[in-house]
Amino acid sequence: MLKVRDGQLDQLGLLFERHHKPLYGYFFRLTADGAISEDLVQNVFMRMIKYRHTYKGDGKFTTWMYHMARNLFSDHYRKEKKRGWKEDPEVTDRYLSDGDNAEYRRIQNEELDTLQMALDRLAADKKEILVLSKLQGMRYQDIAEVLELSESAVKVRIFRALKELKAVYEQLETEGIGT
Repeated sequence: MLKVRDGQLDQLGLLFERHHKPLYGYFFRLTADGAISEDLVQNVFMRMIKYRHTYKGDGKFTTWMYHMARNLFSDHYRKEKKRGWKEDPEVTDRYLSDGDNAEYRRIQNEELDTLQMALDRLAADKKEILVLSKLQGMRYQDIAEVLELSESAVKVRIFRALKELKAVYEQLETEGIGT
């Protein structure tokens, strides 16, 4: 990123190759929409070019990138005011697969769908912190920098979000939703 900041824009391709998949995963888990997630990833890299002069190089690049991604998602969320789970035809196709373990995969996919529904029912801040920590694998220290919180506050928020996620998941299972 230091090279990109200093004008070597061709180096952005390398950053894209390394980071577009995790960014896509981050956005997809927040939006449950592949097309929107792809657009948001592209917009992050466009913003990297536009705001490359703000990268100081004194912290981790991924922290700077996720901070930018978070701001972009916040802008998108405010504009669209959309929340909730969306059915994707590809999700339905997963249930129609053949093979020895098709029933096992079907049950596993149903559980994952229920978990995604539970995640989607959480408040946006709780969903985001779980996506960053559990699904993106970010360290508490890095999350603290991205969210501008203390590391102990991140730990508390993750604990509370997990507790609420468990309650929502169990409620969905009890209601038979997602299975």
